[in-house]
Amino acid sequence: MSRRCELTGKGVMVGNNVSHANNKTKRRFLPNLNEVSLASDALGRTFKFRISSAALRTVDHRGGLDAFMAKAKDADLSAKALKVKKDIEKAQAAA
Repeated sequence: MSRRCELTGKGVMVGNNVSHANNKTKRRFLPNLNEVSLASDALGRTFKFRISSAALRTVDHRGGLDAFMAKAKDADLSAKALKVKKDIEKAQAAA
């Protein structure tokens, strides 16, 4: 399982630990990923995603999964999230 947010594409970053003596050693900055279930109003069901805490706050701010997916860029979404986005768009077009 990759360390990448399924909704925003946020992933691992690299940098240095810098000691008091200014020695530098490589380190990794991992995203704060959580497995959450998000409900879609248009489809009437829930989906499990592994997303960052920042993405969860953004979903809440935009008013839910459907509103988030409407504004999300396809390049940032995982394959699973992209399929959910297409299904939501079809359901909203039919309604």
